[in-house]
Amino acid sequence: MSERTTDASSPLTAMASAWTQFAESAFKGATAANRAAFAAFNPATTTRSRSRQTDDVEVLESTIPSLGYEEAGWTFERTVDDPDELNVGDYVQFSKVIDEDDVREFANASGDTNRLHLDEEFAKESRFKGRIVHGTLAAGLISAALARLPGLTIYLSQDVEFQAPVRIGDRLTATVEVLEVLGNGQFRLSTIVEDVSKDTTIIDGEAVVLIDEMPSE
Repeated sequence: MSERTTDASSPLTAMASAWTQFAESAFKGATAANRAAFAAFNPATTTRSRSRQTDDVEVLESTIPSLGYEEAGWTFERTVDDPDELNVGDYVQFSKVIDEDDVREFANASGDTNRLHLDEEFAKESRFKGRIVHGTLAAGLISAALARLPGLTIYLSQDVEFQAPVRIGDRLTATVEVLEVLGNGQFRLSTIVEDVSKDTTIIDGEAVVLIDEMPSE
């Protein structure tokens, strides 16, 4: 999973190039964007259902000490549970559907009310021929995967390339894999977001994180 490839002949190449400048600047504020993404999903407790526009979403107590809660429909897997054993090749995958409520809640939390994400008639006239998900919302799944590494994950840096748009209702899978152990609790990881059902890479990049000890309770 550590090898990352880009199909240069893809019809989305031109679009990906057009997004490169945005990608570089967007992730300078990655920490703030990720906070906005999680604020959009944050309930008052970990054991109740929160009402959304379309249905009630079951909120579950997390099995990972560093997480506040999980939602039914989210899935993840990881290869190691002990932070002291984290090494090159270990990975975490996190998957969820990005739905209508996610997009509108993220727009409100982040302030990014670009009509490309919110107005179908407007978006139909764009190159995408319809609404797409915020790039930083899709990239937030990287942060979600990193949060599921063993220990307490602290984001230090992120570079990213947007390769394809995300449609509302798509299920995305983020995979973060350790590429290098940097020492002093720091790790360099590959960070990929995919639409597995379409065999499409949405986001490709790398991150550096610090794995800290969990605070004592």
